[in-house]
Order: sequence, then C-alpha cells, then structure tokens
Amino acid sequence: MKLNLKFWLQFSLINLFIVAILGVTMRYKIGFDFPFFDQSYLIHSHSHFAFSGWLTHTIMTLMIYFLQEKLPNFQLNKYLKIIIANLICAYGMLFFFIIQGYAMISIFFSTASILVSYVFGYLYLKDLKKINSDLAAVNWFRAAVVFNVISSLGTFYLAYMMATKTAVENLKLSSIYYYLHFQYNGWFFFACIGLLFSFLNLKKSDNPLYQSSFKLFAAACIPAYFLSLLWLEVPTWVYVIAVLAALIQVYAWFKLLFVLIKVKMNILNEYAPLLRTVLVIASVSLSLKFILQLSSTIPALGQIAFFYRPIVIAYLHLILLAVNSLFLLFYIFANHFITFSRNIKIGLIVFIIGIFLNEIFLGLQGLIPFGFPYVPHTNELLFIAALILLSGIGIIARYSMVKIKS
Repeated sequence: MKLNLKFWLQFSLINLFIVAILGVTMRYKIGFDFPFFDQSYLIHSHSHFAFSGWLTHTIMTLMIYFLQEKLPNFQLNKYLKIIIANLICAYGMLFFFIIQGYAMISIFFSTASILVSYVFGYLYLKDLKKINSDLAAVNWFRAAVVFNVISSLGTFYLAYMMATKTAVENLKLSSIYYYLHFQYNGWFFFACIGLLFSFLNLKKSDNPLYQSSFKLFAAACIPAYFLSLLWLEVPTWVYVIAVLAALIQVYAWFKLLFVLIKVKMNILNEYAPLLRTVLVIASVSLSLKFILQLSSTIPALGQIAFFYRPIVIAYLHLILLAVNSLFLLFYIFANHFITFSRNIKIGLIVFIIGIFLNEIFLGLQGLIPFGFPYVPHTNELLFIAALILLSGIGIIARYSMVKIKS
C-alpha cells in the first residue's frame, strides 16, 4: 500500500485555510467590535493548530513519503495511524482552545499531540537507519525529530509550574520561548532543509560543506536558545555563547546558500518562474531571519524587540509564513504532488501579496519605539492583509481539489 500523498496534502492546505480564518477573526476583533470568542483563546487555538495541523502534519507527511521512496519494504500502516492521531489532536486543540482556553480537554489534546510526536520520532529514527547514509537529507531529518522531542520539555515544565502554582513570569516566558525556539529553529528548520536536500538529491560525498553545515547548525541550535533569554539579566558568559551561536548560524547559512546557488541554480530553470520566485522569497526571508536574530544581540535593539509585541509577531510570522509555509508550498507544487494549475498560481500570488502586506504593516507598528511616527489605521490595514492571506490560501485549497482534465 502506498501513501495517498495528494489526499493528505490537500488536508494540509485546508488546515492552513483554517489557520487563516482564525487569523482574520483575531484581526477583526482587534480592529472592530466583535464580542464573540475570547481573544486569548483564539490565539492559543490559532498557534497550536498552525503548528500541529499545518506545519507538523505537512512535514510529517512529506518525511514519511521520503521514507516510502527510499525503503523497498516500507511499512505504511504505522505511519498512517500517526498521521491520523496527529490530526485528531490538532482538531481537538483547534476547537477546545477556542471553547475553554487552557483547560482539561485542550491540555489533554496538547499532551496527546506531544506523545504522538514521540512515537513518530521513535519509528522514524528507527527507519532512517535503513537508508543510505550518504544521502545528505538523512542527518537533517534525524536532527529535526530530536529537536521536536526536545521542544516538548518546555511545554511540560510550563505545565508543571502551572499545576504546582510555582509559575513566575520570567520562568513562564522562558519555557514558552524554549518551546518556540526548538520548534522554529529545530523541528521546522531542520525538516525543511532536509526536504530541500532531498529535493536537490544531495549526497554528503558531493560536497563536504553539506555535512559541515549540518554540524554547525546542529551544534549551534541548543546554545542559540540563549538568544531567547537576552531580555533577562543573564551572565556575560550566556551573552557570549548566544552571540557565538548567532554568528555560527549566519556563517553556516550564507556559506551553504552560496554553494547551493553555484552548484544547483540550473535545476530551478526546469520549474515555473513563480515557483522559482517563491523559493527565492523563502531564501531571502530566511537570510533576513538570521540577520535579525544576530542584531537582537545588540542590547538596545534586543530589549525593544523582545518587549514590543508587533516586532515579536512580525518576526514569528516572517518565519512561519515567508519561510516555512512558502517553502512547503514550493516543495508540494515543484514535485507535482498537487497539480500547479493556473488558478493555484493566482492563489499563490495573492497569498504572497498578503504575506508582504502583513509584514509591512506589522513593521510599521514595530518602528514606533525607534522614533517613527504612528501610522493611523494599522489595525484595519492588518485586517485587510489577513483577508488577502485568507483569499490566497482559500483559492489554493479550493483548486487543489479540482481534478485536471487530461
């Protein structure tokens, strides 16, 4: 039995559409009068479902497909159960965080989703051992799974503090940032680079940089968590380690990027101009992410960045939308897992416009602490950007369901 890849990826696009609906609802509540739903509950639902229903579901599905293509006696059933279990948990969090916020049932689904990721990690690492170790993607996938497990420690520590009523604001925020760091910079980043290496069919023996860049990123990932703590009064040695981790990541990324451009740029000529543009936008956005991360080590900038909410939201959405989401959409359509039809192209263009507008309007809010004037109606403009994002992914999801006549 083969994985019905198109079906599960269509599910992914529907889930991203739902994430966008929640985004529009939250933006409407901020800009206009809308008494229904608790805003904090919506935020929890939006973020948890974006992580589990969109990113994790899509990454798991694509990583499972990678195994299927490489293993002659691939056993799909165990992974199908994991995909279904993860989706059940994702939808449980979607609905119950909206209904009750952090309460018994939503926490149950949140905990269950972590346990599902443990099972996935165990099985996946076991099967990865059977694959040709010269494939450059293998180590990235292995690290992605490990960092996904590591990220859950932040969630469990937060739950422990809440249960024992020992939570203080600094520890609470530190545990949240711990989880976010190892999701964004661990699980999502390493999985996406693994998918990119798989897409380009890179082997370790092709270029020693493929392995050395992995080692640099893997070594820097854990100490890079200290970057998320610079808003605290940390010892000098912690600050030094954080700066070194940021420098290593910037060096490793640009070194890898330049080599890939030099060696593999010609491959992209086989793909539609729009798909090439999407990959360029994702690459530029990731480059900007590493530069911003390094700039946050400047104390004056770091304090503003961590404590001014629009900057935090802009940064997180830069990674979630402009890097991870655009790359995954590129990967899906470039591999022809779903036909890249004319209508889907239109939807993708609209989605990209929405991402740019969202970042620009959040950026305008983020410039206020630096002495720039307040731009009126930014909340309304952000609502419009959210609507454009929703329209774009809505078109993509809708036409991903359409059968193309041969």
